[in-house]
Amino acid sequence: MRLKKSQKRLQISGSQLKALQGRIRDRALADEDWDVVMAMTETVECLAQALAEKETAIARLCKYLLGAPTETARNVLKGQKNHGASSTDPRSGKTPPKGHGRKPASAYEGGAKVHIDHPSLHPGDRCPGCEKGKVYELALPSVFVRIVGQAPLQATVYERTRLRCNLCGEVFTPELPPEAGEAKHDESAAAMVAVLKYGCGMPFHRLERLQANLGQPVPASTQWDILQKAAVDIAPLHDALESCAAQGELMHNDDTTAKILSLLGEQEPENPRTGIFTTGIVSLWQDHRIALFKTGGRHAGANLQNLLAARATGLPPPIQMCDALSRNVPRQYATILANCLAHARRQFVELIERFPDECTHVIEELAKVYKHDALIKEQGLSPAQRLASHQEHSGPVMEGLKEWCETQLGENLVEPNSGLGKAVKYMLKHWKKLARFLEIPGTPLDNNIAERALKYAILHRKNALFFKTQNGANVGDLFMSLIHTAQLAGVNPLKYLTWVFKNVKILQSTPSDFLPWRYREDTG
Repeated sequence: MRLKKSQKRLQISGSQLKALQGRIRDRALADEDWDVVMAMTETVECLAQALAEKETAIARLCKYLLGAPTETARNVLKGQKNHGASSTDPRSGKTPPKGHGRKPASAYEGGAKVHIDHPSLHPGDRCPGCEKGKVYELALPSVFVRIVGQAPLQATVYERTRLRCNLCGEVFTPELPPEAGEAKHDESAAAMVAVLKYGCGMPFHRLERLQANLGQPVPASTQWDILQKAAVDIAPLHDALESCAAQGELMHNDDTTAKILSLLGEQEPENPRTGIFTTGIVSLWQDHRIALFKTGGRHAGANLQNLLAARATGLPPPIQMCDALSRNVPRQYATILANCLAHARRQFVELIERFPDECTHVIEELAKVYKHDALIKEQGLSPAQRLASHQEHSGPVMEGLKEWCETQLGENLVEPNSGLGKAVKYMLKHWKKLARFLEIPGTPLDNNIAERALKYAILHRKNALFFKTQNGANVGDLFMSLIHTAQLAGVNPLKYLTWVFKNVKILQSTPSDFLPWRYREDTG
């Protein structure tokens, strides 16, 4: 914590301090003592602010390591003013019921469906109850769901009878049934391993232990061999996905730390590697959202730059949404840069305990903007209509918030070097890019979609800890990209990957026909 220009460094000896304490006890302070007392109070203020900033940093670290509750206004402002006093719904005034955890039958779309007709009655038959009316079929059937446990990878052992001639010695063995297939591992097995590993964060060794406990052993080395071969077969599909993403009108990007053991071993003392990262890019192209992951020694900006190198000539620069770090911006290709409003808001969220009134004001004002954005999404407005609506309703709110920030610093209502001062200065410094949604059609408010995508990489890092080689990281990036893009397209990733693996030979020549949004239930 730096001293204000008006503050002076306090220099006092031990004997002088003892004498001052005596005069304070005797209520006999001299005129020159007041300057010392004022300097001491300013020193205490500086120390308190420095300690508070340290506590904020520790709290941020705890959230990073242990996870944190959502940053909704209801949670953040709990206990501030009248917020959080009750859990009632402001629209109805009633307390919402607790969730019971049950799922409707329609949620089990992957389960087998068994149709059961009544054993004795048919539509048009006489009612056995009143014996006067006729029964008819209702539109909604009676549904019962039964769930059974089984191993993720199921093995079937085919035992074929062998017959041998006692004269010539020839052995006769029956053919395998069609459902046995040709290879030991079915396409669905490869898809299941990929989804568990790169979609759910289950390490190979953990799946190996689970399978062994259930009597269906699948070694970790076998799982890797399956995925490595599959990755080579569907590499053209990943290239087609990247090509589409490069033409996107809007691109989100961010990165998180990663670890590749082989790259760590290559570090040299005189030329140390700056770091290893996993970049998440979500590109909006023709109403399709495409997720891409890249793990290696490049930051998010460098990975985005490599993607833009494949962009068609003549296309306008895309809108780029990211946080305000300079490493997120490509150096050689122009983009319309927009910054994440949630990042600016988060700085006030972290200071809500120290500056409740000021932070509550900022969070409540931004809540109005987000509420209006939610209404726009419900209405399904076009980008141009969305821009006009935000300019009409959110523009005055943002302008008022900007004036409030300028007043805080201009009238010295906040210490510039305090946590609140830094949060205010951050907003003013990046204001034009934070308010880009009021200027360019199609600009989002925040970068949350990229942060949600990076949770796949974070989950993998949390459970598997590292990639062994760059090749392993490339395989992981490929499957994470396909799995998350399928989910963004509303497609079941297990069914989608199974469909892709079953059509590998056709995929080699026409990979664009097998992009996630091309999948349909009848094609699988």
